[in-house]
Amino acid sequence: MPRGYIASQTCVHFMNYHFVWCPKYRRPVLVGAVRDRLEGLIREKVEQLGCKVIALTVGADHVHLFVQANPKLSPNTIIGQVKGYTSRVLRREFPEIRRRLPTLWTRSYFVSTHGHVSDETIQRYIEEQKGV
Repeated sequence: MPRGYIASQTCVHFMNYHFVWCPKYRRPVLVGAVRDRLEGLIREKVEQLGCKVIALTVGADHVHLFVQANPKLSPNTIIGQVKGYTSRVLRREFPEIRRRLPTLWTRSYFVSTHGHVSDETIQRYIEEQKGV
């Protein structure tokens, strides 16, 4: 099996997602103790979901998260769980966030997939299967 692929009882997969999201109004609130706590909360929730953090960077006004995903979960489910959980906990533990923002996160996010195979390779493979 190629390196990086994961085998379960019924599935072999390689599902990596890169997420980016921001606090409401792009306010620079993700600093100091808030940033440190957020990193821990993200890692905790991602693990609970059966996924793995490959890379995580928290800037003052945005978050980059690169995860190896559980194929049973959609990207929307993963980010919804992470944003919901982190917002609840951070707003409870840091009242200054509650005072500054009506909600911690914007409703939007960016997600892209990343893998070992190029678009051209997939297209060529599909075309080659027509004759099989």
